[in-house]
Amino acid sequence: MNKKQENFKRLAESRTNKVIDMLQLIGNLSNTSNYEYSIEDVNKMFEAIFLEAERQKAKFKISTGERKKRFKL
Repeated sequence: MNKKQENFKRLAESRTNKVIDMLQLIGNLSNTSNYEYSIEDVNKMFEAIFLEAERQKAKFKISTGERKKRFKL
C-alpha cells in the first residue's frame, strides 16, 4: 500500500470513528428523563446530518468522474 493510501486509511478510520461517537452522543439526547423535544426537532436534526453526509459523499463521486455529465436535451 502506498503512502497516500495509508494516510487515507488512517485518517478515514479515525474520522469515521469520531463521527460515530458523536452520533452516539446525539442518541443520548433521546433520554426523556433529561431532555424534552418534538419529532420536528428530531427530524430537523437528522435532515441536517443526512444532507451534510450526502454533500460530502458527492465530493468523492466528483473525484472519480461519476458526476461529470454533460447537459443534453
